[in-house]
Amino acid sequence: MALTASIGMLTMFLVDFADLFYIAQLADSALTAAMGFAATILFIGTAFHIGLMIATSALAARHIGQGDPDRARRYLTNILVLSTIMILPLALLFFSFAPEILELAGADGTANQAATSYIRIVAPFMPFSVAAMVCSGFLRAHGAARRAMNVTLSMGITNAILDPIFIFGFEWGMNGAAIASVCAAVISAMVAIWSIMKHYGGFDRFSLPNFRQDISPILAILIPAILTNVATPIGGFISYRFVADYSDDVIAGFAVIGRIVPVAFCLMFSLSGAVGPIIGQNFGALKFDRVRTTLQQATLFAFAYTLIIWPILYLLSGPISDAFHLQGEGRHVFWLFTALLTPLFFFNGMLFISNAGCNNLGHPTWSTVMNWLRNTVGLLPFLWIGRELYGLDGIIIAPAIGGIVFGIAGYAVAQYLVNVQERKATLTY
Repeated sequence: MALTASIGMLTMFLVDFADLFYIAQLADSALTAAMGFAATILFIGTAFHIGLMIATSALAARHIGQGDPDRARRYLTNILVLSTIMILPLALLFFSFAPEILELAGADGTANQAATSYIRIVAPFMPFSVAAMVCSGFLRAHGAARRAMNVTLSMGITNAILDPIFIFGFEWGMNGAAIASVCAAVISAMVAIWSIMKHYGGFDRFSLPNFRQDISPILAILIPAILTNVATPIGGFISYRFVADYSDDVIAGFAVIGRIVPVAFCLMFSLSGAVGPIIGQNFGALKFDRVRTTLQQATLFAFAYTLIIWPILYLLSGPISDAFHLQGEGRHVFWLFTALLTPLFFFNGMLFISNAGCNNLGHPTWSTVMNWLRNTVGLLPFLWIGRELYGLDGIIIAPAIGGIVFGIAGYAVAQYLVNVQERKATLTY
């Protein structure tokens, strides 16, 4: 389950990875840092995309299962309309206030200018990205995993082909990376829409009364999903603010970490979505011993996977630093990550598993709260104490300490919730 779920996710991560890799070949730490800042800001929009995809998949799947594909198509149309209503103001905000938002994150000088240019090219095309994600969720609701995967694959392949052409061939630099990302978003949206038009009857005609009727169930799923996913870029924003006082070399190293983590731990990121249905099915069958077994085995899986990734990243620390042209303190930051922080990522895996437990045991708001606590209370005090006591090394290591605390706490919460639901089921039956 985790392996197949990770393929599409890995493709999305590789898009960002490719952007940063090609920009790094320009051997300018300020531009590498700028990519890190831009990605952190734009990921807020991605959190909305993911929330809308989750709402589409959940509502469409429910009605497809009830033998009502027309109602599923109606939800698809209404969510696409809602996504446009939500994303256009956000895109306008990013376009208009990119320099100010980046300044809040700590970007200045060349890094601010380059990141601003990147965001202003990408932001107007955010509706295409969200359309691709929403349509992908609809395809998954139909069980068309391969067609949904093709949507993200088309994005990754387009970006991989166009990045070197635009960045080096046309000598457009950062702007070339942004234009390649725009083309990738448009192509993926076209692939998604074509698949729905050809295989699933296309889209329902928009009706304002139907939109008003559907908005309540849509928002019931959408708001918690968005809140849960927005917590991660907020945490990234906070972390970047602490490293922004250091040189571009340091920020570049931090940006490379931000791209390596999703690629290296893609299987871990997909674990939550993979074990969720297993937990949900066994909860529905009141087999609580199997729910506990699922939580335990998923945790062992995360632990074993971390033990495999740790030595690989440590041994490749030098070659990866060379590939991204990291210099001075930037190389030290990346080495510190591979040596000390990689094994501690296991605790983030524990939190992912606990989120799946909460979501599929009837308490999705618990996972929302845990994610926000992890990315605020689990970051700010640790970052501040780390900076005061150990300077740069403390800032790099600090988030992992918060991860340990909330990973263990999240796992305990999931186990507690299993016990609560088991007691309820015992009293009921």
